[in-house]
Amino acid sequence: MESPYDVLGIDADADEDAVVRAYRHRVKDAHPDHDGSLEEFERVRRAYEHITSGRDPSTFEASERRRSRRSPTRGGSDSSRSARSARESRARNGQSEGTEGTENRGSLGPTVQYLDYEVLETHGWQLTDEDLFEKAEAADLDVDSYGLLVVEERESLLEAAERYGFSWPYACRGGACANCAVAVVDGEVEMPVSTILTDEMKEQGVRLSCIGTPVTDDLKVVFNIEKLPGLAELRLPAEQFERARADD
Repeated sequence: MESPYDVLGIDADADEDAVVRAYRHRVKDAHPDHDGSLEEFERVRRAYEHITSGRDPSTFEASERRRSRRSPTRGGSDSSRSARSARESRARNGQSEGTEGTENRGSLGPTVQYLDYEVLETHGWQLTDEDLFEKAEAADLDVDSYGLLVVEERESLLEAAERYGFSWPYACRGGACANCAVAVVDGEVEMPVSTILTDEMKEQGVRLSCIGTPVTDDLKVVFNIEKLPGLAELRLPAEQFERARADD
């Protein structure tokens, strides 16, 4: 009998931090773009949710069997707003629905590769480096600094990061400060309002993760960019608002 702990590859007595770390690693390995599959990716996510919700681990296999008897397609091809936006983006760029790599993703939401700005400072990299994320991939960074996450329907980028157990900087959560700002290196992020950021910042790819949602299938962002020019003046006081960063 396979338990959710088996799916994550950890012992049943693993503490909360170990569960989160295992989940972060497994979702990256299981992702369809990393030689995994949608089925495997979703199974890893369900295992994590089973554990963190406090459900009896012995009921996991039975719940998986019940799920397998239902339709394997969650919500249909048009149920996700992000999926619709991605299709519209591909159409604008002259891409077809059969573009290489999309057929294996099924109903998976937008995939985000993230990178901590502190890594750039440590290695002497620049946001404008064309091979920035390739260098990050080769640098054997810890999963808090570099990795992959998937944004669910109606989630902001910040909410998705928090669901994975990350503590990215934020404050007001309403688009009125720049504490949660990220730099979009590749892809598109839509914001319903953008009163705090200057036009120059937006042209440079700066977006607010608390209200920003991906509108492309794939996204590359650099978070924790508070040291970039102009952003310090748009931040709220860290000691009053900012949540402490995770200490894994």
